[in-house]
Amino acid sequence: MYKLLLRPILFAFDPEKVHYFTFSLIRNVSKIPGMSALFRSMYLVNDAALERELFGLKFKNPVGLAAGFDKNAVLYNELANFGFGFIEIGTVTPKGQIGNPKKRLFRLKDDKGIINRMGFNNEGLEAAISELKKNKGKLIIGGNIGKNTHTKPEDYTSDYLECFNGLHPYVDYFVLNVSCPNVGSHAKLNDKDYLLELISEVQKANMTFDVQKPILLKIAPDLNNNQLDEIIDLVKETNLDGVITSNTSTDRTGLKASDERLTEIGNGGLSGQPIKAKSTRVIKYLADKSHKSFPIIGVGGIHSTEDALEKIEAGADLVQIYTGFIYEGPKLIRDINKSLIKKAN
Repeated sequence: MYKLLLRPILFAFDPEKVHYFTFSLIRNVSKIPGMSALFRSMYLVNDAALERELFGLKFKNPVGLAAGFDKNAVLYNELANFGFGFIEIGTVTPKGQIGNPKKRLFRLKDDKGIINRMGFNNEGLEAAISELKKNKGKLIIGGNIGKNTHTKPEDYTSDYLECFNGLHPYVDYFVLNVSCPNVGSHAKLNDKDYLLELISEVQKANMTFDVQKPILLKIAPDLNNNQLDEIIDLVKETNLDGVITSNTSTDRTGLKASDERLTEIGNGGLSGQPIKAKSTRVIKYLADKSHKSFPIIGVGGIHSTEDALEKIEAGADLVQIYTGFIYEGPKLIRDINKSLIKKAN
């Protein structure tokens, strides 16, 4: 029903406006008595074969929603009814910010992709905390954190620490977002020496709490093998809990979209089917080269059960969807989980 009826209507309008319209639609429909139960009956798949235990957390199933969809943690309770095993909110920054100028979100329909240059638009830390206090405990929540766009390089770590300390009581795991191509002064965030400093400081903060939360690093799909070797060394050196691969790509190779269309769109991070192979390559390289010594969450171009299984076979322990959720609808979550049960049996 989604792909035949709803998607053609939604795709006729501006992507960012549709995003907010969809949020309102899901929230309001979920308030109708019986609708949340109906969604759960349609999409939720419960089976012991789907359960995964990673970094001390037990996931009901391995299919999650990637960061960037529910930036301000306003819809995770309702989204849980679509069958996700976990939802990652954010990216959250200390202060609210409007992000980059609009238009900043573009569909590549022929490629089943999206280009965005949102720029960490979000309501800020305090707004996210306020929403997370409404958590009904339906599933695991991850907190994706970053820096404000105008923060000076010497204060980057302070931004991450402020978000980490503030969100610590309310999320189950953390993701240090250092790989988004849509924020200013991006280069320092990819420097290994700085990453060592950042991870070390966040881990120190983690130890001040009675219960420590897992900390993961989200990396880009465009890293070469030498850079991936550095990531493996970094994880080993810092005892990081895991890696999410991957963020969006700046590469435009092989797209069906015309050069004129891409020039019209301009900069931004590419997600969806065009980065599927890139993301899978990075997963496989990290898993093989590290001898599977740390957990990997695979994200990038998952639009079918086959895409999800490909990520898992390459070495991903969990998967996340975002662009696939927009193009394929909530049925995708159910289908992936059913295929995993079938594979397990």
